[in-house]
Amino acid sequence: MSFIKITEQDSKYNHLEKMSTKELLENINNEDKTVPLAVEKALPQIEILVNQVVSKLSTGGRLFYIGAGTSGRLGILDASECPPTFGVSSDLVIGIIAGGDNAIRNAVENAEDSTNQGWEDLKKFAITSKDIVIGIAASGTTPYVISALQHCNKNNIVTGSISCNANSPLSQSAAYPIEVIVGPEFVTGSSRMKAGTAQKLVLNMITTSTMIKLGRIKGNKMVDMQLSNNKLVDRGTKMIMSELNLPETEAKQLLQKYKNVRLAIQNYNNGK
Repeated sequence: MSFIKITEQDSKYNHLEKMSTKELLENINNEDKTVPLAVEKALPQIEILVNQVVSKLSTGGRLFYIGAGTSGRLGILDASECPPTFGVSSDLVIGIIAGGDNAIRNAVENAEDSTNQGWEDLKKFAITSKDIVIGIAASGTTPYVISALQHCNKNNIVTGSISCNANSPLSQSAAYPIEVIVGPEFVTGSSRMKAGTAQKLVLNMITTSTMIKLGRIKGNKMVDMQLSNNKLVDRGTKMIMSELNLPETEAKQLLQKYKNVRLAIQNYNNGK
């Protein structure tokens, strides 16, 4: 099967500069509506990879995301949200971007073209076969990401990938590839749009379902979230009120004492 880079194909729309604001927004929105349906088709692939992530993390491993440009930034975003949302260590899910931290805000010239830096960046974290690495690249052709996964394969490190083209070099380099085929972008080649949205949806699925499987959610509540602002303290207080049928004052006192919703509930139930 030959590789066709759909993410670079011509937009279905033309003369964008002649469209009214209303037309632009409606057409972008119409394209965006197709993304969840494309993700739905990839659910079997996502399920298989999530089970691998759960297996690795439940036995002491870590999850690494590695990407360049928008894909790298999305991986870092998802990784950075795991500690405050699920109360896990910042070392459990790690995002790596071509060009280093500077590339989070600014494009770093030629960073994605390196065929050895991805593996070097992973080695800085003393990566082992206990861990799992997911390469992210809309095109599925980014050398930095592909070569990182190839090195992982040679070192018995489980690999996954997220891309938006079928049968890409990245998919062929991953043991557990995910392909979300969203089609041409509204602005030709601008894969920060539909492809970026698809990647974000998949990343949300991977970490959220993994953390639920690892017991970081109770019922449907983030009982291990970090209480880093007044909004979250208020949310935590309401969780305790609902779970234990307590008045607000007592629930807030419990939360202030234990600094964690789960611990507050457990200790109250244990009579402590």
